[in-house]
Amino acid sequence: MTLKLLALLTIVPAIVGCVRTNATVLDPNLKLVKMCPDAVRLYTTPAKVPAQYQEVALLHSSGESGWSDEEDMLESMREKAAKLGANGIILDNIDEPSALTKVIGAVARTGSERKGKALAIYVPSEFAAANELCASRKKS
Repeated sequence: MTLKLLALLTIVPAIVGCVRTNATVLDPNLKLVKMCPDAVRLYTTPAKVPAQYQEVALLHSSGESGWSDEEDMLESMREKAAKLGANGIILDNIDEPSALTKVIGAVARTGSERKGKALAIYVPSEFAAANELCASRKKS
């Protein structure tokens, strides 16, 4: 029984922590209010951002391709951006390992990583709507 519990405690964090996102803050003097991840909007290009914005941080994500997907990566980016007070993310790219890399990773038991980059931004004109969304999430 104890061995099963130990194995479970080892496996669960590995599954839950599939994607890691690191942030490089661009202006350490910029202090923003934390957001909820649901309030962080995704944009595919800078031209699609509806108003002027401030660049907050560069986001770099990685995750084991066998245990994560693009949705997990985007959620991890949203969570990191929200902690920094960003209310938007301009997506750069997500690099998928090739099929050959996945096979070699599986055979060698080293895995293969999916990697993504993005820019966390703060859109001042969107702050009220984002803040309201976060407040409504807290109530429910």
